[in-house]
Amino acid sequence: MTSDASIAQKALIRRDLFALLNLAWPVILSRLGIMAMGVTDTVVVGRFSPVELGYQTLGWAPTGVVIMTGAGLLAGVQVITARHIGEGRPEATGGVLRRGLLYALWLGLGIGLALYAFGPWVMGHTGLAPDLALGSGKVLQVLALSLPFHLISTSATYYLEALSRPKPATVAMWSCNLVNLAINLLLVPGMLGISPMGAVGACWATVISRAVLSAWLLIYIVRMKDARALGVFKAPVDTVQDAIDQRRVGYGGGASYFVEAGAFSSMNFIAGWLDALAVAGWGIVLSVTATIFMVPLGLSAATAVLVGQAYGARDKAAVVRAGMTGFAVCFAVLTVIAVGVLAVARHISGFYSTDPVMIEMAGAAISLACLYFVFDGLQGVGAQALRARGDVLAPTLTHIFSYAAVMVPLAWVLAFPAGMGLSGIIWAVIIASIFSASLLLGRFWWLARRA
Repeated sequence: MTSDASIAQKALIRRDLFALLNLAWPVILSRLGIMAMGVTDTVVVGRFSPVELGYQTLGWAPTGVVIMTGAGLLAGVQVITARHIGEGRPEATGGVLRRGLLYALWLGLGIGLALYAFGPWVMGHTGLAPDLALGSGKVLQVLALSLPFHLISTSATYYLEALSRPKPATVAMWSCNLVNLAINLLLVPGMLGISPMGAVGACWATVISRAVLSAWLLIYIVRMKDARALGVFKAPVDTVQDAIDQRRVGYGGGASYFVEAGAFSSMNFIAGWLDALAVAGWGIVLSVTATIFMVPLGLSAATAVLVGQAYGARDKAAVVRAGMTGFAVCFAVLTVIAVGVLAVARHISGFYSTDPVMIEMAGAAISLACLYFVFDGLQGVGAQALRARGDVLAPTLTHIFSYAAVMVPLAWVLAFPAGMGLSGIIWAVIIASIFSASLLLGRFWWLARRA
């Protein structure tokens, strides 16, 4: 009997691993596509002018917070859709999407208009040098126009992923990357009679690309053969409690992402207080880090879908199994990535800049950053696994402690009083990531033991 039980358990683990990987790889490609737009902007602008790259890095900071916070606020679309699938109620999922699109629209419009109107003033009152404040303020205004499009496409992507149909979003994302690259090459250095626009030109490429992406995904969803059966064209038919749960997951995810993204964006300003070279170097490190983080972000989305489906089916053993599978895959993949990046760190920095001093500084910083890749990935998967099983508060409190209470003040102390400069900022990220991963995985293990 014991042998039969062991064989059955191994079969379930293999099934979950296959399901996770089958869902994760297109999600990872989709997330990498999101980041590829930013990397394209950074590379094109960085090779055009290190000064313009500084403007772009600082201008991206506030919108990066909004994008990450919005991704968290809209996470309920993915989680509740997956639960409805697990409950055997696919007809209720269309209402989840409709609510998510409405949230995305008013969030994008409201915050976008606020950043457009007040962003330059804020940048001018953060202690930055006047030229950095002026240049980054112009970048911020253009990027603010892209927020409604980005959040709408996020809702649509989450919905398709929760339906286990991530590939259309992946194809759309990478197609729009080609649009983004073409417009970058046209506007940043100036071609076909257009005056060079630098970082502002890259931001206009982002606006247009995100608009095309949101339209593409919405058209695909309404043209799905089972769109009517899924309730896409109907008012929500699920319960009031489902709507409350969708907002609850979103509030928890939004708060977590806001704290984490806000803390990372504050690193931009700490680097800016060092000097223009440091903020450009941190911009390169952040671009590399964010690109790599798309892998655990995709794994976390796949893990959340599987955990959410198991939670909706009231299968406690499957909830634990899905979460642990996600953690194991994340650890293995991120370890390989960290070793690979460490081996070619200076080559990566040379991809972003042609300045020898910048290449050397950024290469050393990227090498050091490899120490937190695994922990940063594990905390992302852990947070999503907990939210998918209904534990919304723990990830939020963990991120507040790890990133707001630990990382930000520690970065300042290490960068200035300790005299470590850019390396001090990165060591603060390493320590905060270890704290966050340990607490979140410990929480999931404790809940698993209680079950």
